[in-house]
Amino acid sequence: MAERGSKPEKRPNFFSQIKDLISFTKKDYPWLPYGLVGILVLGIAIGVLLALLFQPTILGFVLWPIFGLMLGMIAAMLMMNRLATVVMYRRLDGNPGAAGHVVSNMLGRKWRGDEMPVGVNPKTQEAVYRAVGRGGIVLVGEGQRGRLKKLMRDENMKAKRAAAGVPVHTFYVGHGEDEVEIKHLAKTIKALPKTIDKATMGAVISRLESLSQSLSSLPIPKGIDPMKARAPRPR
Repeated sequence: MAERGSKPEKRPNFFSQIKDLISFTKKDYPWLPYGLVGILVLGIAIGVLLALLFQPTILGFVLWPIFGLMLGMIAAMLMMNRLATVVMYRRLDGNPGAAGHVVSNMLGRKWRGDEMPVGVNPKTQEAVYRAVGRGGIVLVGEGQRGRLKKLMRDENMKAKRAAAGVPVHTFYVGHGEDEVEIKHLAKTIKALPKTIDKATMGAVISRLESLSQSLSSLPIPKGIDPMKARAPRPR
């Protein structure tokens, strides 16, 4: 008898995710595995030292090194996640679609963004991405700034019509003057002061979604696969 449906996809376990994270990061930092081992050894050494100072007994020489190992594991995870984030942004930088990845994945629960652009120039790949949060409406332009002006102006007008009185912030991704580097984009947006409440935020999202025109017939800029660019993180 045939199965009624396919089996649910099995999610990778914790250790598989750790392995993927190390593989992802060590391409840019080959010394990472040795650094992680060194941190673990240092943690155990600190535990032994604490046992000598505070509890020089058999029990102490068992418990304190375990405590040091746990501290070492936490420190190793923090370092690995930090380096993985640096690598992720380094690989996203300059690629079409990078801003969409940031506004849809890196802003946290207080913001709502989409990986698909709300405005796009199919010939030149300039694109505008939008996020809505407690800080208002954010428009992020990606591409050559001169060619982005019309797209940004159109989306700015659309946002103001949909949400009168709600502040609209515009940012351009890049390395030039008055531009925001991709690695600083999420931090810059999240630092905006809160100007609207949750109810207003929900209403603004609904209005913008109802006014947004479908872009399914337009070619979306290609250049990165966010699933490959994103650092796998242990859950």
